[in-house]
Amino acid sequence: ATRLIALSKEWEQENSCYGYLGNNSEDFKDKRIFVAAEGDLIFGYLLGHNAQAEKDTSIYRGGTKYFEIDELYVTPQHRNSGIGKELFSCAERAVSPDVNVIMPVTATKNFREILHFYIDELGMDFWSASLFKKI
Repeated sequence: ATRLIALSKEWEQENSCYGYLGNNSEDFKDKRIFVAAEGDLIFGYLLGHNAQAEKDTSIYRGGTKYFEIDELYVTPQHRNSGIGKELFSCAERAVSPDVNVIMPVTATKNFREILHFYIDELGMDFWSASLFKKI
């Protein structure tokens, strides 16, 4: 967990996501973690959890089992090399017996790139968005 915490602190320093705060060991409790590494070097990870919808919403029906991706991070020097796609694929294979839907949550400042990644690269459907305006 120490290496993942350090990597999440690097991500926080990038300031690439609105409000992102690096993890502590409690953040990994009851989560599924997928790691891209070579030897002792971790250069990407996907962190998420299984959940079940309590009621009908515009996104899913009550009772729907889903895997929520809380974090998907790849170090800047390893981006655009297929690592994020591979992390997603590994997670998809691992969780598919237990859930019907995968739902990423993102606060990236580069929304065009993340939409391209999830929709064009991974074949996801655009279903919902949360937009904010500070006043």
